[in-house]
Amino acid sequence: MVAFIAAVDWTSPWLGPYAQAGSLIVDSVPFDGALAGVLNTHLSPIRFVTQSALPANQAYEDFIFRTGQVPTRDNLHDFFNGLCWLHFPKTKKRLNELQAAQIALDGVGQVRGAVRDALTLFDENAAFLSAPDVLWKALVAKDWQTLFVTQRVMWAQAHLVLFGHALLEKLASPRKAITAHVYRVSPDTQSIADIDRFVAADLSVEKIACKPFAHLPVLGVPGWWPGNEDAAFYDDVGVFRPVRAATIRPERAQ
Repeated sequence: MVAFIAAVDWTSPWLGPYAQAGSLIVDSVPFDGALAGVLNTHLSPIRFVTQSALPANQAYEDFIFRTGQVPTRDNLHDFFNGLCWLHFPKTKKRLNELQAAQIALDGVGQVRGAVRDALTLFDENAAFLSAPDVLWKALVAKDWQTLFVTQRVMWAQAHLVLFGHALLEKLASPRKAITAHVYRVSPDTQSIADIDRFVAADLSVEKIACKPFAHLPVLGVPGWWPGNEDAAFYDDVGVFRPVRAATIRPERAQ
């Protein structure tokens, strides 16, 4: 097993949805070749290829859209990207369609543009949350005391799934300041497949352009880090920052 995979702690609560497939990939396949080949042995909805397959003059997202192949490097970042493709194929495909459409519209320049930037942010750092209104409103308002202390018991009714592969990579070395961009999903989503269908149908250029995200320091989630059992954990204003009034969008607070 190579070092970047050996470092993954599959008992981490945020890796729960990925642990079975991730450990199976690690344990059942001799890791003596490229990561792309390993991922292709696990009934992937898309084909993974080595990074060398990507032409120097072609955008990564455009290549995926045109070929149905994902250029993959041998590192932890692309390993988690592969796991996200395995678990959220519809969402990843929809994201890629929207990214390719932006490239077709604007071309590839020095700056991605607002919509493509938001799509990249979603792909790299999003998390999906199904939660009671009281928690969602507190999250949008950055009312950390309500979210994590006074309404802590309500987290038993919430379901948070990390999606961004850069986010998962960062959490291989957990730090208190690691923050997800949270996208709210329907309370009817009871499984990964439900979330995948919902998000793929819900994503649009119009919605993503509004940056419909709330910021969540993920180690604050009850049960995800031992230190947050102490309410003083949330007094760190360098991580649990107060909201600026102008940043609260009414449509996000509903």
